[in-house]
Amino acid sequence: MPDDSALADAEWTALLEARHRGVPGAGPLAALFAPLLVPAAAADGCVVIGRLAQTLDGRIACANGASQWIGGRGDILHTHRLRALCDVVLVGAGTVHHDDPRLTTREVAGPNPVRVVLDPQRRLPVTHKVFSDGAAPTLLVTSLPGAARHGQAEVVVQPDLPGLLRDLAARGLGKIFVEGGGRTVSAFLAAGCLDRLHLTVAPVILGSGIPAFTLPEAACIGDGLRFRWTPHVIGDDMLFDIALDRVKPGNQVA
Repeated sequence: MPDDSALADAEWTALLEARHRGVPGAGPLAALFAPLLVPAAAADGCVVIGRLAQTLDGRIACANGASQWIGGRGDILHTHRLRALCDVVLVGAGTVHHDDPRLTTREVAGPNPVRVVLDPQRRLPVTHKVFSDGAAPTLLVTSLPGAARHGQAEVVVQPDLPGLLRDLAARGLGKIFVEGGGRTVSAFLAAGCLDRLHLTVAPVILGSGIPAFTLPEAACIGDGLRFRWTPHVIGDDMLFDIALDRVKPGNQVA
């Protein structure tokens, strides 16, 4: 995968143009991102990619929730590129609570996606940036009916992840980037709602902290999800591109 050089910038510009035209493009960046640019295979009309950055020992944050930044500069650029290529960037309430992210594409050229925050109990205050900065349209997805707005965000009552994907597709938002955190990515994985997973592994060992995945207990090794992956070097980190194709843990080989 190219670094952030003039060549990479030119390739990225070409990839954005290819995305606008609905074609895969060419080059190393296109090879990595091409699965996001093809038509959806799932009946809900969405292409859904999850992403996590973890330490070598599988932690995505310290025990107190601190997680910025596990990955290096290359991983940050990769995250912002995913935002620019997708219609939606989606995070859970925990990510907003701990990191207060903006979820914009300020590190790369490209449009800001629609921001979607999963907050089933509507516990997040309106003071978080995603609800107050006006940088991009924002949806707050909750299980509880109530006010139609949450700060500047539109409130959507939808407790079901497959139902949420259908709702987003009905809005013309078919390319979904599930950026985190671990519980949110795990929920999409457990529900069989991920087409692809981008997992960055940083050369860091914490020895404690929050695990990357929280899934139903496996009684034996065979119950684990075994898959094929393609590794990419991004700066000092390793990125693994994993085709999941909506498989659920314990069901089959991805």
